[in-house]
Amino acid sequence: MTNAVSIRPGRPAATELVRRLPEYLMIWVPLLLSAAHLVSFSLWTIWISFTPSTLIPVSGWVGLRNYSAVAASRNWQIAFDNLLLFGSAFVVLSAATGLVLAILLDQRIRGENVLRSIFLYPLAVSFVVTGTVWSWLLNPGLGIQKLVHDLGWTTFKFDWLIDRDMAIWTIVIAAIWQSSGFAMALFLAGLRSVDADIIKAAQIDGAGPVRIYRRIILPSLWPITITVVVIQLQFAISTFDLVRALTNGGPGIATQLPALVVYDLMFQRSLLGRGAAAAVLMLLILLAVLLPYAAWRYIQRRRAAHA
Repeated sequence: MTNAVSIRPGRPAATELVRRLPEYLMIWVPLLLSAAHLVSFSLWTIWISFTPSTLIPVSGWVGLRNYSAVAASRNWQIAFDNLLLFGSAFVVLSAATGLVLAILLDQRIRGENVLRSIFLYPLAVSFVVTGTVWSWLLNPGLGIQKLVHDLGWTTFKFDWLIDRDMAIWTIVIAAIWQSSGFAMALFLAGLRSVDADIIKAAQIDGAGPVRIYRRIILPSLWPITITVVVIQLQFAISTFDLVRALTNGGPGIATQLPALVVYDLMFQRSLLGRGAAAAVLMLLILLAVLLPYAAWRYIQRRRAAHA
């Protein structure tokens, strides 16, 4: 009798498990396969980076020779400098543009849905298409400069695409056009989630719109701002197809980024070991951004759970 009573409470749980088994399989099987794929190939790349592999993987051990060769190369040094410039400019300007657009849309203006769709449209375009179109627009012989010359302003000059010092900014412009709508969507969601009672109380106390945004609304967007910055930094670090289509790393190697260095070493020079070392260095740069963010999110959840 005792055994029968002790078994009964477990039956509903078992029935629920069987009922939700297809759901668990649909979610966890792809996740586990993706995780296994990611971890296995990451470990394989790390192993290759310590071998003398060239055209094909070979066994052997060369220690940190591939890493020192990559770090000492001019291509990697230029790529790392460009990453610092491109990453900082792109993240700051795209976040600022997205915030301004979100604030404007938050005024409940007429045609908000149409404008929101227009600003989000670049997200539906691939980076290859974006780079190709902007390469046409910024080409001195085809795009903006030629259009202005045809209108009569022959002294106008806009040749950043072929200027070694300014070419990196063409990538910043194209990337901002592509990604500012994403930042706008996140900021707009944050603006719409601010407690309306707090805003009404501030208005009753005589606070104007500028002060309300500066003292109440913008500080509440701090978590979303961190999320936007981290996601945009992740994009900046791994940028490849946009640069490949827009400048192909040129003029010369003036707009090289780490992903292009990996591609050049692996597929153009057939230096598999050095390319893997460059890829691992990119991974370390990415982890330097993602791990602090993950730790911050974990602390935030712990604080919310104990609040």
